[in-house]
Amino acid sequence: MKSEKELNSEILKISMTILEKYPELSEYLAEMPVTIPSENDDEITLNHLKSYYESLNSLLNKYKLEHPKIED
Repeated sequence: MKSEKELNSEILKISMTILEKYPELSEYLAEMPVTIPSENDDEITLNHLKSYYESLNSLLNKYKLEHPKIED
């Protein structure tokens, strides 16, 4: 499993890609529930980070498939 640092780095990278190249998706970044710890589990774990990264990646890939554009 990846470390917390690696996951945070990947999350930052994909978040920046979304903000820079697909700003229309930025509204979904704050809405993703995996970033909010539950009452029973108030700690963000590696599994939370991994799920969040996978959600971002899925969002971006789905959007790219549905809205193809010429890459810079």
